[in-house]
Amino acid sequence: MKALILSGGKGTRLRPLTHTGAKQLVPVANKPILWYGIESIVAAGVIDIGIIISPETGEEIKAKTGNGDCFGAKITYILQDAPLGLAHAVKVARPFLEDSPFIMYLGDNLIQDDLSSFLEAFKTQNLDALILLRTVSNPTAFGVAKVDEKGRVLQLVEKPKNPPSNLALVGLYFFSSAIHSAIASIQPSARGELEITDAIQALIERQKPVEALQLIGWWLDTGKKDDLLEANRIILDTCLQIAVDGEVDSQSQIIGRVCIGANSKIINSTIRGPVIIGENCHIENCFIGPYTSVADRVTLCDADIEHSVILQDAKVSGIHQRIVDSAIGQRARLEVAPQRPKALRFLIGDDSHIELV
Repeated sequence: MKALILSGGKGTRLRPLTHTGAKQLVPVANKPILWYGIESIVAAGVIDIGIIISPETGEEIKAKTGNGDCFGAKITYILQDAPLGLAHAVKVARPFLEDSPFIMYLGDNLIQDDLSSFLEAFKTQNLDALILLRTVSNPTAFGVAKVDEKGRVLQLVEKPKNPPSNLALVGLYFFSSAIHSAIASIQPSARGELEITDAIQALIERQKPVEALQLIGWWLDTGKKDDLLEANRIILDTCLQIAVDGEVDSQSQIIGRVCIGANSKIINSTIRGPVIIGENCHIENCFIGPYTSVADRVTLCDADIEHSVILQDAKVSGIHQRIVDSAIGQRARLEVAPQRPKALRFLIGDDSHIELV
């Protein structure tokens, strides 16, 4: 059994955060989104992993994620020259996949459920495809499945104007080698991509065993800022481990579940969890409220922040109004003069410098 994680694309929905970097490396609770998928796959017992990368961000992903040793896996990187669809990514990965059955996981998705039970169902039922579904309120934005009462998949449609159901395809699939001939039989869609939904539909039309299971836990597609903040909130709520390895002075308060990394200094500040603060941070005269993630080497002075994600080496200072629902990119600088409005909301890209005067 192998795994294929798709980590290409340009991340246009998360710009400017992803203008200079991979969307799959944007951190949730100070861990790159991509790494959650790798860890979940390894926990299910699959350690031979291929990662699809793009020319724009592939080197960054390789440099940060490495050869898989730190995950207990073997990682092979596979270049997809252009984002021509999920099925095209499988086609490009054929030399790596060979004829092995495999898990396909979209690298910007977060899935709470243990993959082991799905993998076991795929194997024991000798399926050619197993898809995962979740009910959604806006099925026109997703690939959508129509299934019978026994879980057999009758029809798949990609982003339909008139959805046959409200069951969206989650970014997690299990395939046998039969998917390769199905992909070879399809043509690009109207948007110029080889759609994995069309390939699975081809399996259905050939009367191959294709079934569906519904997720029990949460599923998060982190493609937009609000989705990223929601993922950060849920991970902090469910996975945060309390640890204070930095220095906290006597004028500071740590309330609730908080994790503070090594060599970080908290001076005359209140940290109300759930909050995670990385290593080598300097936080002074601040209130850091719930559901905030602060990455390594961040400086916060005279700031009031909650429900936000702040990336590495950012600096925020002199802000006396609360910053909420914000994502602040790497090395960004945010400085503000007195007498500002009561609340501020930001999506700030890497290397930005903003002054409110």
